[in-house]
Amino acid sequence: MPIRVPDGLPAKQTLHKERIFALEEDVASDQRIRPLRMAILNLMPTKIETETQILRLISKSPIQVEVDFMRVSSHESKNTSADHLVKFYETFDAYRDKNYDGMIITGAPVEHLPFEDVDYWDELCEIMDWAREHVFSTMFLCWGAMAGLYHYYGIPKKMLGEKLFGVFPQRLCDEYSFLTNGFDEVHNMPHSRHAAIDTNALAEHPELQALSESFRTGPALIATRDFHEIYVTGHFEYGRDTLAGEYWRDFHKGLPINLPVNYFPDDDPEKQPIFTWRSHANLLYRNWINWVYQMTPYEFERIPEVIAEMREQVIEKF
Repeated sequence: MPIRVPDGLPAKQTLHKERIFALEEDVASDQRIRPLRMAILNLMPTKIETETQILRLISKSPIQVEVDFMRVSSHESKNTSADHLVKFYETFDAYRDKNYDGMIITGAPVEHLPFEDVDYWDELCEIMDWAREHVFSTMFLCWGAMAGLYHYYGIPKKMLGEKLFGVFPQRLCDEYSFLTNGFDEVHNMPHSRHAAIDTNALAEHPELQALSESFRTGPALIATRDFHEIYVTGHFEYGRDTLAGEYWRDFHKGLPINLPVNYFPDDDPEKQPIFTWRSHANLLYRNWINWVYQMTPYEFERIPEVIAEMREQVIEKF
């Protein structure tokens, strides 16, 4: 993994232990290639865990990637130390004049709230508007996907009768999409959410395509025709034990929680879960990074220009 992350980031030590190749900053700076520049807007309360999960997937590409971590200024994180945030994160003001090849906007545990009631909603909308002009391709995860579809297209979310919780099979809608190249016809994806997008509203936007879906979960992967925006309604980034951690957390708090579907062997929470989505998660991120690498302009300053050209082509077609 020629991924370039700051020295001292906790995720880096974890990835080294997993024998994943992480470039040291001085070595990376000597490589005579143009690395991809990527921003991660981490809205999750468990920031260090989320950093590690996402960097693990980015690492599977042979392309060097430089990563910047972004946080919102209008919300105070209570689960991550201030020292960690100060050392590794910057607010949007530090990035608004930059261009990026890729960006990831994570989910957040706020899906029970109307979008406008989220305390950082206005700031997030400003960031998403900026990303549309300054980021070649943005990937939105779970609640982040719902937020992006709502802000850009007015597609609402709807609350589910019970939590969608477990690992669910998804069927490919287009086996020839570059983004899902190498996928099996059916792939698994973890989901952990109380809301879903309105599929009837989604169908009114032909510029958006569902790449995989199921009757139980609805669309799992959605993308614009030019892959400028990619929406993942589940959690490909989850590790083997993430759903187990969520289950036992709520169980010990005495909260109503069902066993995650298709996750624990024999539905026995004492047994180790089987990691059935790892290969497809790696494929998605590898395909995405490869596509960005092939299509993004070499000069960072040309990214807004190329984005505008791509948008005009999509508008003419749809």
